[in-house]
Amino acid sequence: MLLIPGSPAVSITIKRSARARRFSLRISQTTGQVSLTLPTRAREAEALAFARAQEGWIRAALARLPQVVAVGLGAQIPFEGRLLTLTAAAGRSVRQEGDLLLVPGAPDRVAARVAAYLKVRARDRLVAASDHYATQIGRRVAQVSLRDTRSRWGSCTSQGALMYSWRLIMAPPRVLDYVAAHEVAHMLEMNHSPRFWAVVERLFPQWQVERAWLKREGHALQTIRFETEAFEGD
Repeated sequence: MLLIPGSPAVSITIKRSARARRFSLRISQTTGQVSLTLPTRAREAEALAFARAQEGWIRAALARLPQVVAVGLGAQIPFEGRLLTLTAAAGRSVRQEGDLLLVPGAPDRVAARVAAYLKVRARDRLVAASDHYATQIGRRVAQVSLRDTRSRWGSCTSQGALMYSWRLIMAPPRVLDYVAAHEVAHMLEMNHSPRFWAVVERLFPQWQVERAWLKREGHALQTIRFETEAFEGD
């Protein structure tokens, strides 16, 4: 671990790689973690000098990252593309009323209860969307599972098992539908060839708009922090 002093100080994780031929900096769009990959035999003093030389770029890149949203009463989180305010309420279950997401129970359980609500809604929507698109290509979905991944919004196995990030329920509905169509298309083409994109176009015309939204806005969904969450492997 390297540390660039300042206000704030910047910590940098060192990764050595036998394949690396030069120093390479990377900043995670989801966690803000700064990583420096360097050749196996490179000296740490050289790595620190390189990082210090790039300090201006590092701080500018960190400043552009979306702010982390801590989930709690009064916070706003997106749900199907709309911002909802988390509000204390009586009752036993989380429910939406207009621009409010009503959350019963103790304040220290708000994040966990909201995460559980989002996962249920995400499963309902993604199962329905997956089945809809699979029917159009004459296939059946073997399984739908949800995870909390940092870089993949979905995946498809050769057996027709689909995996999605449950955070898609926070995106606009058409974005979720595009990801479902994309993954279902892999049931016919396990690649990203022109034939694959032709299937996507047939299932979800003008998919480019939603794909661009994910590239532009998707990382902001990852900055919303739930108490009990732990990102799973990519």
